[in-house]
Amino acid sequence: MFQKSIDFLAIGDIATDAFIKIKEASVHCAVDTNRCEICMSFGDKVPFEFVKVIKAVGNSANASVCASRLGLRASFITNIGDDQNGHDCIVELKKQKINTSYVRKHSDMATNYHFVLWYDVDRTILVKHEEYDYQLPRISPTPSWIYLSSLAQNSLKYHKDIEEYLKNNPKVKLAFQPGTFQMKLGIKQLEGIYDRTEVFIVNVEEAQRILATESRNIKTLLAEIHAHGPKIVLITDGPKGAYMLDGDHFYFMPIYPDPKSPLERTGCGDSFAATFVSALQMGKAPLEALVWAPINPMSVIQYVGAQEGLLSLEQIQWFLHRAPEDYKPREI
Repeated sequence: MFQKSIDFLAIGDIATDAFIKIKEASVHCAVDTNRCEICMSFGDKVPFEFVKVIKAVGNSANASVCASRLGLRASFITNIGDDQNGHDCIVELKKQKINTSYVRKHSDMATNYHFVLWYDVDRTILVKHEEYDYQLPRISPTPSWIYLSSLAQNSLKYHKDIEEYLKNNPKVKLAFQPGTFQMKLGIKQLEGIYDRTEVFIVNVEEAQRILATESRNIKTLLAEIHAHGPKIVLITDGPKGAYMLDGDHFYFMPIYPDPKSPLERTGCGDSFAATFVSALQMGKAPLEALVWAPINPMSVIQYVGAQEGLLSLEQIQWFLHRAPEDYKPREI
């Protein structure tokens, strides 16, 4: 599928998620921290309610679907195995109007398959990234934005290739939402990516992990990440809201009021980040994009999985027009 232009080019791994709704478990959190553990009987049979399998997900896959739903021309660079799971992921991406011409199939390899332990409104994800031979394809036409997220731990050279592409195409803007192994690689090994990043998005715990700090001082976290290169830094804090440093000013943005109790929270961060970047691509200023960003997560948490609740542009505008008076960013 040829595209005359690419508004939003996502790069990252794709997976199938199997949501396992757990009936009997308990959650234990350390005092005065957000570090929580889910506990189940060891060496026993643990009952579950049901399993729901969702194809073509993952940080970058979710972001590409979000952008496409908002009306952007979205493409996706990813890797799959030569298996039924990979075939099904391609079919699903095409349903979502994603250009799949950059998807590379690997013979004798599996497509990523993750297990999501869903208890109450939150989840713990068991992940395994297949270590593909990552290669950056020839990209044409030149995209407006590249959205980079989760890749496997053998992808350092691939990041260097992406960095080189960005160096050769200075007009392309980069959004970086680091995944687990990208956080493990650290800032030093990815300093070229950090330095080139236009928009950087993580949650509070991820920011702490990247900076190797126990501090939860939001302004400090924002400023320290900004010092490593990203022009706009966003840090989400779940139902407490989100924060932004635009280079000069710090802002707090509340969540969009939930219409009802959340079902489960998979994909909230992806939808927040991708909505923000999509709004920028449409010509919105960062503060206006910050107002858009929490609306998709409000919808996503009403469904199982990261994509079913993603909204169209018209739906985003509907919620914007009906937002309460106090739904706006404030400088901190």
